[in-house]
Amino acid sequence: MRNRKTDTSPAGRGLSRRQLLGGASAAAAFAVVPGHVLGGKGRKAPSDKLNVAGVGLGIQGCESLENCGENVVAVCDVDWQVAAEGLKRFGKAAKFKDYRRMLDKQRDIDAVVVSTPDHTHAVVAAEAIRRGKHVYVQPPLAHDVWEARRLATLAREAGVVTQMGNESHSGPDIRKACEYVWGGTLGAVREVHCWTNAPCWPQGMARPKAAPPVPPKLDWDLWLGPAARRPYSPAYHPFDWRGWVDFGTGALGAMGTDLLNAPFWVLKLGEAETFTVEADSTGTTPAAWPTSSTVRFRFPARGEMPPVTVTWFDGGRKPPRPAELPATRKHVGGSGIFFLGEKCKMAMGAVIAGTRAGQAGPRLMPEALMASAKPKQTIPRVKFDRGMWVQRSRHEREWVAACKKGRPPCASFDTAGPLTEMVLLGNVAILAGKPVEWDRKAMKITNDPAANRFLRREYRKGWTL
Repeated sequence: MRNRKTDTSPAGRGLSRRQLLGGASAAAAFAVVPGHVLGGKGRKAPSDKLNVAGVGLGIQGCESLENCGENVVAVCDVDWQVAAEGLKRFGKAAKFKDYRRMLDKQRDIDAVVVSTPDHTHAVVAAEAIRRGKHVYVQPPLAHDVWEARRLATLAREAGVVTQMGNESHSGPDIRKACEYVWGGTLGAVREVHCWTNAPCWPQGMARPKAAPPVPPKLDWDLWLGPAARRPYSPAYHPFDWRGWVDFGTGALGAMGTDLLNAPFWVLKLGEAETFTVEADSTGTTPAAWPTSSTVRFRFPARGEMPPVTVTWFDGGRKPPRPAELPATRKHVGGSGIFFLGEKCKMAMGAVIAGTRAGQAGPRLMPEALMASAKPKQTIPRVKFDRGMWVQRSRHEREWVAACKKGRPPCASFDTAGPLTEMVLLGNVAILAGKPVEWDRKAMKITNDPAANRFLRREYRKGWTL
């Protein structure tokens, strides 16, 4: 299977997700760890290395496998030509094309890293979960809203340790942003702007008509997975699948679970039982996601937090420049987040790139407030050894530590599932062409029953979740 954003070429052909970005309820269930991870006669002690398998050997997949710092015992990819570098890198690992065969034959696997295209995230992860394997899945967690909800349920029932790969969630910046807002520094936040320069892959295109031969080392049927059968095309694989409705989740799905993660946590958006999503997009076709879009998520009050509108921009669209943004920043940058508070504003992401050493992290606007605003640290930081490589692997290693200790990691599916649902509801609004009102508990759109068909796609015969 291919990597979710990059295949063998990173998103935007040459950029990984990290480069593109610039930078407790389940505790009881997760305390159950598969027996072969626990110490005992003939078994490894929890302090020993996990046996990890990787499904998808693009740059992102290989990077995540290496970041785990554990034993890579098996690797799987449907295209051994495109994955040649990854197969060589993990030369001692058993090699497979079919993840189901890998799980059948390689009985020593403790955990699985899923780095396939979006449309196969859920089926691969679900199969591993059913086998009692811990799972790390690249974002977005799933291709549609129903899959995200189902994966969280399966993981909770199985008692395995799960993590979505939105690396920002384990970093200090998002935690400090929470402390600024929760401590009252910004005052009431009723508006957030979030943007990305994606897509830097094709979107808004018609389905290809040519049907060239399938490359000799590619298993096209396995690549399609649960998606409808169609002829092979290089327009789908290996690089540009993310722009197609049947395979990817567009710019919003690709980048949203990273960037929208901050307002989701900071503003406690997961506590809202209902909310509305509306979208304005250009360049949408029946087969492909739009070339640009603006998506507004409107949330009601949540406890002491007032109603808030979170607006997403992509495809070259950007928010207005705040008057308080320092003059040294000539534009708002390729991606970032603005929290617009009643007392002051706060910026995160690439928009603050270029600040002096020691000034990374969320920045208050006006800048003069940074000297006096010192929020109390209330959220534990994920510790890591000094050194860039270990710092960049923090998210994977936090998951590995959770696997060994039998505790929930920071971005478990109980956290990542609701975030992914919110993000993918933006795509539902794009497809519906009108605002959608979401009832989280009932898991349905209440104002437009016809739009509920976009919550769950129909799988090809022979594929289930």
